[in-house]
Amino acid sequence: MRNIIAGTAGHIDHGKTALVRALTGIDTDRLPEEKRRGISIELGFAHLELPGGLCIGFVDVPGHERFVRTMLAGSTGIDLVLLVVAADESIKPQTREHFEICRLLGIPRGLVALTKADLVEPEILELVRLEIEEFVAGSFLAGAPVVAVSAVSGQGLGELKAALARVAAEVPVKDASRHFRLPVDRVFSMRGFGTVVTGTLVSGRVRLEDEVELQPGGRRFRVRGIQVYNQPVAEAVAGQRTALNLAGAEIKELARGVSLVAPGLFSPARVFDAEFELLASARPLKDRAPVHLHAGTAGVIAEARLLDRATSLAPGERGLVRFHLREPALVLPGDRFIVRMFSPVVTIGGGAVIEIDPPERLRRAEAAERLRRLAASEPGGRLALWVKEAPYGLTLPELIARTGLTPAEIDAAGRSGAFVRIEGPPARMIDRAVFDRLRERIEATVERFHQEQPLAAGMPREALRAEALPASEPSLLEALLEASARLVAEGDTVRLAEHRLVLNQEDEEALARIESAFERAALAAPRAEEVLAGSGVEAGRARKLLEILLRQGRLVRVGNELIVHACALEALRQLLAGRRGERFTVSQFKDWTGISRKYAVPLLEYLDRARLTRREGDWRVVL
Repeated sequence: MRNIIAGTAGHIDHGKTALVRALTGIDTDRLPEEKRRGISIELGFAHLELPGGLCIGFVDVPGHERFVRTMLAGSTGIDLVLLVVAADESIKPQTREHFEICRLLGIPRGLVALTKADLVEPEILELVRLEIEEFVAGSFLAGAPVVAVSAVSGQGLGELKAALARVAAEVPVKDASRHFRLPVDRVFSMRGFGTVVTGTLVSGRVRLEDEVELQPGGRRFRVRGIQVYNQPVAEAVAGQRTALNLAGAEIKELARGVSLVAPGLFSPARVFDAEFELLASARPLKDRAPVHLHAGTAGVIAEARLLDRATSLAPGERGLVRFHLREPALVLPGDRFIVRMFSPVVTIGGGAVIEIDPPERLRRAEAAERLRRLAASEPGGRLALWVKEAPYGLTLPELIARTGLTPAEIDAAGRSGAFVRIEGPPARMIDRAVFDRLRERIEATVERFHQEQPLAAGMPREALRAEALPASEPSLLEALLEASARLVAEGDTVRLAEHRLVLNQEDEEALARIESAFERAALAAPRAEEVLAGSGVEAGRARKLLEILLRQGRLVRVGNELIVHACALEALRQLLAGRRGERFTVSQFKDWTGISRKYAVPLLEYLDRARLTRREGDWRVVL
């Protein structure tokens, strides 16, 4: 079954709800006030199954100008519009406003229902048809079917259903493999079930027991139940009117305008850049003008900042605009939006999101030029620019949050050769030129380290990352080291491949004095500070010489305060080898080695760690 969403549009009392009822048998006016006043106040929903496995879900919107905000909330996810014009009144103000809204939202197709056809003479009906054709000329409805109907007599309903089927057949199948997004247009509570939300599933899919995330807010809920067109299902997919019963959700934390999304992917934005079209009927849009902005089912107050105009955008012009939102809203690149004047509240324009949370430190001219490049680029080109601008590239979660692309689409863009993919964790895309500059940076940092500390074997990894790649992930340093032919990683240190330890004569003599002092002391090792003080060189340099002896294995650090010459330890191993399996005490060990308890205890602990001995209470066993 293919699912298509059709939205009604048109002036108040032109028969939208009556037409939907005549087509589907479902009355979308559910509120007592709607029944009493005979007008739609809230969104209404119905569906119609047509031959050939086609199901059209109708979103019936209010026509009264006071409820245009509600109409905008219902326009999310619409595949085609059913523009309703009453034959006895022809085109009216809300006809024009709804039509402009549909055009600005980029709804690509639709048809026109010429309602109340039974109330006028054929000549009047034909005249109104000509007015409609002139009205939609040059728009997305140019050449669309115009069907005369009567919800009362049934005139033209069969023809309208056939026209709906033809137009709906042109709608591309929605991709259910994309990320789950459900802008919420209705929230209510059902006795015995709890909180229920409804909306048009604009992308992805959702299954029973899935976890979904509320944005803005970040709260997560379990999907306890799903209905599509009032029927329980195990899964809903993109393009369906969907109701979700959410476990653990309180009705007070949900409202029209929020979105349910796949967990951990998206964050709401407070700023976004866009291509914007100001209607020819609007007043000039001044820089920093307050406006009402509608995106998805959300409506927020925003400030419009012109990027490519000095003071104002003229009626009928297109421009680049940055919108600062008073409250965060979930938008992604490519999303369409509508802007209404702050006062009086009338529709003045709309556009498409290019970038969310753009860099704000650029001068206006630079920001405009950058945005023009983004606007002219395909998704892969935009991704390339965003990755290039990031100091260490962008992680896969960051790319998804910023672009709305799937991992497969991001991977495909990454195969261009312009990126280096680092597996992480987390997986990261980095511009190849940036990657090469970072590699050169760590090489230069290690080279400088060798110049400043020629006696050090290499630079500690963490010190290298902190100096050359501050606030980066360890996986980035590892990838850069692997790509560098100049650097060698040895344990916790990194050195230049050509780095060799070369000592001058003074250092050689000091090194020999230090080693000799420990060798003469055997297991009764002297205090390191005393040995270094007598080395003949300054303390810092003597400490580095000591570290050289430790790295080379000529000295061994047995404990925090105990360093022993390797020859003494080898002699001790030989002594123990002749006593394999023998049990002994600390006192006996002191007798064997001729050392005091001060040295015996840390030596025995070292032997335990080296698995040459094993402690058993107050005894030890030679292994």
